[in-house]
Amino acid sequence: MAMTEAQAEAQWELGKLVHDLDMQSNARMREWVAGLGLTVAQASALREMTGPMTMRELAGRMSCEPSNATVVIDKLENLRLIERRPHPTDRRAKQLVLTPDGAELRERLLKVLTEEPLFAGLTQDEQDALQGLLKRALFRAEILQA
Repeated sequence: MAMTEAQAEAQWELGKLVHDLDMQSNARMREWVAGLGLTVAQASALREMTGPMTMRELAGRMSCEPSNATVVIDKLENLRLIERRPHPTDRRAKQLVLTPDGAELRERLLKVLTEEPLFAGLTQDEQDALQGLLKRALFRAEILQA
């Protein structure tokens, strides 16, 4: 079925709003994490470090390739925020573990994220609904691309 001009315009406007929201939220996140001396990628890695994990697990949580996560982890390791340790059950793998300084910085990061929520203008129910809709849209887009 062909899309009407009004439907095409509505699709364009929705795409523009999502793009503008992405740009605005990324800019705010960059400001917040810069105050902690981190990049957004480094902050993402720290936030996802809920316990010991492999590079592949962390990359999956960060939604990036393991090679990209390696660059981020190398920097965090140089800052002594993360350590690579032998994996307890797989001698070929390494496990990433937060150092005490890394755990403390992660707590500060989580505090910043809760003190200045990106979507403070929305109620919790509205935030939950938006999250559900965005997940559904992403899932549908992945199916269409496959």
